[in-house]
Amino acid sequence: MAGDEACPHCRVGVSPVRRPAPGRREIAVFTISGALLLSGILVGYFTPYPLAGTALLLAAAVLSGYGTLRAGFLALIRLRFSIAVLISIASAGAFLTGNPAEGATVLYLYAVAEYLEEYAAGRAERSIASLLDLAPQTARIRRDGEEVTVRVGEVGVGETAVARPGDTVPLDGIVTAGASSVDQAAITGESVPVAKGVGDAVYAGTRNVEGYLEIRVTKPEEESTIARVVALVAEAQAHTSPTEAFIERFSRYYTPAVILTAALLVVVPPLALGVPFLEAFYRALILLVIACPCALAISTPVSMVSGITTAAHNGVLIKGRDSLEAVGTARVVVFDKTGTLTTGRLKVDDLVGFGIPAEEVLALAASLESRSGHPVAEAIVRRAEKEGIALRDVEEFVSITGRGVRGTIGGATYLVGNEALLAGRDSGAWQETYDRLESEGKTVVLVGTDSAVIGLVALSDVIRENAIKTVADLKSRGIRTVMLTGDNERVGEAVARRLGIDECHAGLLPEEKVAMVEHLMDRYGLVVMVGDGVNDAPALARVNVGVAMGAIGSDVAIGAADVVVMEDDIARVAYLVALSEKTVSVVRQNVVAALVVKLGIAGLAVLGLVTLWMAVAFGDMGLSLAVIANALRIGRPDAEQ
Repeated sequence: MAGDEACPHCRVGVSPVRRPAPGRREIAVFTISGALLLSGILVGYFTPYPLAGTALLLAAAVLSGYGTLRAGFLALIRLRFSIAVLISIASAGAFLTGNPAEGATVLYLYAVAEYLEEYAAGRAERSIASLLDLAPQTARIRRDGEEVTVRVGEVGVGETAVARPGDTVPLDGIVTAGASSVDQAAITGESVPVAKGVGDAVYAGTRNVEGYLEIRVTKPEEESTIARVVALVAEAQAHTSPTEAFIERFSRYYTPAVILTAALLVVVPPLALGVPFLEAFYRALILLVIACPCALAISTPVSMVSGITTAAHNGVLIKGRDSLEAVGTARVVVFDKTGTLTTGRLKVDDLVGFGIPAEEVLALAASLESRSGHPVAEAIVRRAEKEGIALRDVEEFVSITGRGVRGTIGGATYLVGNEALLAGRDSGAWQETYDRLESEGKTVVLVGTDSAVIGLVALSDVIRENAIKTVADLKSRGIRTVMLTGDNERVGEAVARRLGIDECHAGLLPEEKVAMVEHLMDRYGLVVMVGDGVNDAPALARVNVGVAMGAIGSDVAIGAADVVVMEDDIARVAYLVALSEKTVSVVRQNVVAALVVKLGIAGLAVLGLVTLWMAVAFGDMGLSLAVIANALRIGRPDAEQ
């Protein structure tokens, strides 16, 4: 119609202003006017006092439709063709042509439906604002040896905040004293409180469950994690999705076409078919009433906003409607391996001794590796500590770059390292075992003397909890899974097999990951990539949608990725895909329903088979309410199913 003023509710999801909740005044107005409407119909049609019935109906129309009539009058004098003008003209015409019940019903239905639509559409916007409401307005701060309560905006970086059991953490910071469990569901969506102690980071808006915490503030209020989340979610509403762009283009032609059809409907039937002019005019008026593409215009934005805010409340920050739609339509998800599908922390899987016990192999390897800072060494030492094995004194320790370590224990020389370090030693029974363990994708460390290999230690990267289930969930949705890794092909393929990954590309440098992502985009179209947001940054930036894992507290990841999973939980990826698919499905349902119903009722109007109140109840506001109600289903707990 005539811009935003003509159809303000068509702009749902753009304005940050909260919409009203039902109040006593509105309920009273609708109740009284509804009673007047019913009384007027009964008196006008079932008593010998039709004028009394008309008076009651007129009172109901004025009471319920005052806002519509006023808006229609103001729009008319400004020569703006709004839906309020059409409803007002339609109602007035019904009264003047002897159909007061229809005129009053049109205004009443429009007023009730418009208010309900505004309320329903505002639920998503109020959901965004509720994120910010989680952060407290005041904070307990230690100043000059005393505890004072001040507004959070007055707290400076470096000051010490206090959080007692049940308190909400006021600002982002680092725990300097105390220990507790903190409920981070407001930001990460985690269902289980997280243990926090000295040195751990805490975030504004999270709730201190049981203990006492002193927190050194590291960020001002406006830079806190939850404030950034709210700002980015609100900003995401400005990103138009491809479907929205299509609907905007479609509406440019749709509305003028309907208006032209209405003009022809007034002229052609009376001249060509002998239809009475007033009847033709009435049909044209009905067509104009349903011409406002409100339901079509809001079919996509309200669904997208509902999806974005639902995700934010579950610890997934989607920074644009275009990203949400892309995730919902992509059929390929690419994963980085280390730090995403795996923890990036090695663990000892196998201990094999040749002529000596496995425990002796571990003791020798851990004693030597305790002098090294390599991740493999750390994993071996952790295993020894776990099994309670005492480390032995090491003399003449030497680190051999790229190969391993050497040292003397109890007067004998031992070596721990890769195959190159122990080349030329006895290659008896250990070689077959070595090959088998390496074929399983494990990193194999040899333990030996100057003359022979006496043991093997096999390590592997720990598969993340829920990683296997996440891959299975994606595949069940018809999504192809791909893994990219810098590890060698044998390790990569072994991990891919364990996870059920469809396609694995190993031995890739960062720039080669970018090239592979481009190849996958050329091959499959839309591609989503999941990484840790640090070493995968180039590929995440190049792909259609980059998803950064575990970004809570990371300004770089929050600012760079298209989608941010605040909690370091790979299962959130399956949730993201399911929610996005649900949102895209709802958008399609809404668009199809809006087009079919609008065009269907328009056709019936041309044939004279619908009345004014039917056009309003079903063709305009009723349809808009149905579209919004369908979109709000996205926010239900089972939305991802």
